[in-house]
Amino acid sequence: MSAFEPVRFAALTDVGVKRSHNQDACAAQPAVDAAGFAAQGHVFVVADGMGGHAVGEKASAKAARDIPFLYSKHARDGIIPAIRRAFQEANAGIYAIGQQNPEFRGLGTTSTALVIRPEGAWVGHVGDSRAYRIRKGQAEQLTFDHSWVWEIARRQGVDPDELGDFKKNVIIRSLGPDPEVEVDIEGPHPVEPGDAFLLCSDGLTGVVTPQEVGAVVTAMKPDDAARFLVQLANLRGGPDNITVMIVQVPDGHEKDAGTKAAKTGIFARLWAAWSKRVPWAFTVLGGGVVLALLSLLMQVGAVPGATILFMLAAGLILAGLFGLFQHTQKEEPVSAVEIAADTAPRELNVYKKYDCRATQELAERFARAEASLLESMRAQGIPVDLDAHAKLAEAAKVAAGQSDSAAAFRARCASLLFLAEAFHKARHKEESFRPSWTPSPSSQS
Repeated sequence: MSAFEPVRFAALTDVGVKRSHNQDACAAQPAVDAAGFAAQGHVFVVADGMGGHAVGEKASAKAARDIPFLYSKHARDGIIPAIRRAFQEANAGIYAIGQQNPEFRGLGTTSTALVIRPEGAWVGHVGDSRAYRIRKGQAEQLTFDHSWVWEIARRQGVDPDELGDFKKNVIIRSLGPDPEVEVDIEGPHPVEPGDAFLLCSDGLTGVVTPQEVGAVVTAMKPDDAARFLVQLANLRGGPDNITVMIVQVPDGHEKDAGTKAAKTGIFARLWAAWSKRVPWAFTVLGGGVVLALLSLLMQVGAVPGATILFMLAAGLILAGLFGLFQHTQKEEPVSAVEIAADTAPRELNVYKKYDCRATQELAERFARAEASLLESMRAQGIPVDLDAHAKLAEAAKVAAGQSDSAAAFRARCASLLFLAEAFHKARHKEESFRPSWTPSPSSQS
């Protein structure tokens, strides 16, 4: 994705079934033009708070709010230092809250950030909230879970799923508990047209398999896919807060805005390249000096407007001097170590891969879930527009008889989503739908 293109994205966070407070948070900061894309890129963040009630909620909200801002602040220093400093400064802020308020001691949050830039996709990561890249029927996990089970599996050289639920929810790294934190930075992963990225909290991955996640994201639009995945997690008990963020790269079939937009993009890229190398204060100050000299020449030649131009020049010079003062007050420059890390060749880690094609078996699994859910809703007297659902179910049935498996799977998901949203709207906390099917153990690996 070397040129600027707007991405489609959707984000949804839900308290789940068993929890009373939502301690998850997310944020999106997509670039709006070519200059912003070249300088910073598209930025997306998911955070999962820990510490009980408002404590975890406060930590995750601060991480989701601060990391995009801090990354943008440091973006001119290079992608790796910018991501690292964003996480470290967010960690320092959360840690300070815990130290200043005894009731907030121990607050913390996981956080995973995705940055899509011209050279590829970068991931900054602390905790067990995950990032996946979904491409051509395969879901790739781009993050390493900072949990006991994943760490022990790494040391033993085995698949984490082979250890079962052993300390599965014990996090060994997060933002907030300690004054300093180690940040995993992965990238740049190549980005191809049609790629989709998913960020999520463990409220999703704890109950929905990566195969299901990838198939749903591939088959449905981002908004629909996010809603479906949240509702599927809730149907399976919703034991934790659930956050889903989906980012979809255009597949190349959509036309550009035209030649004018392309020319504007070239100018914006040139300006972004200049701004990356020359602080804005020097640019403004230089412009003010040029205008001041021009106004003096106009005054000597008795050209009208010299006074107005001189006043404008004076304003630019003052603004430039103020910006120069701010520039000198900034934090220490990027270290040689950070510069070396930014330019050194990097290993691209894909920690796990899953086949996520929309198979007939998966469609049938969702069809069984739908039939079981409809039966449960009728038994409980939960109101639902049966005529509208019947149309969706019939469309799924017709599509299943055709050769387009993707369309059939998409139609089945739409039909199940209709029922799931009606069911979730009506049910109370601590109540859960108990389906007559469960994913097989092999589907979790």
